[in-house]
Amino acid sequence: MNRTKHSFLLLFLVLSVAVFAQPKIKVACVGNSITFGYGIKPEESYPTQLQILLGDKYEVHNYGNSARTLLSKGNLPYIKEKEYRDALALNPDIVIIKLGTNDSKPMNWRFQNDFVADLMAMVMRFKQLPSHPKIYLCYPIPVFARAPHFHPEWGINDSIISNGVIPKIKTVQKKMHVRLIDLRTPFLGHQELLFDGIHPNAEGAKRLAGVICKELTSNK
Repeated sequence: MNRTKHSFLLLFLVLSVAVFAQPKIKVACVGNSITFGYGIKPEESYPTQLQILLGDKYEVHNYGNSARTLLSKGNLPYIKEKEYRDALALNPDIVIIKLGTNDSKPMNWRFQNDFVADLMAMVMRFKQLPSHPKIYLCYPIPVFARAPHFHPEWGINDSIISNGVIPKIKTVQKKMHVRLIDLRTPFLGHQELLFDGIHPNAEGAKRLAGVICKELTSNK
């Protein structure tokens, strides 16, 4: 009887170790200031709130860098930054790419013909990682130019985002057979979620996290 109890106890311990030893699902959040959490506390950024929603089985990393562009010829290309190299080095299981807002600036959008090729190159670089991650492309959130504290001098243009950037992201999503998250629609008509018409406040970041969490955990 003692030997039987000992065997059951040993089996329980082995199974417990196996469960707790399961590696966490690594999530790389690639993006600009909206991902970084510009203007809000670090614990309010969407990647931090996404970590809370996803729970302990996930490990969410914030690789946002303010003002960066997807375009390699943009004024501040994301691919030249440490955050991009760190996201690749993570060898993530999931990659969330939310870029395009700063590409709408006139100085950058003159290179619009390169957008599809540049985004495809980024997607391919992640696809080639040993982890073969699931890749999600995100539509940028809308811009409210009439909002208080809006910065027209930055040159960010919602019409270009809607009619130029988003169709190109859709093109890449179809060509590369990756997943898509529509972050624009949930923010339409909700200027109160952006403190300057561009960047989410804490509630806006919470909504971002919620939409992304739903997509990551759905059975689609």
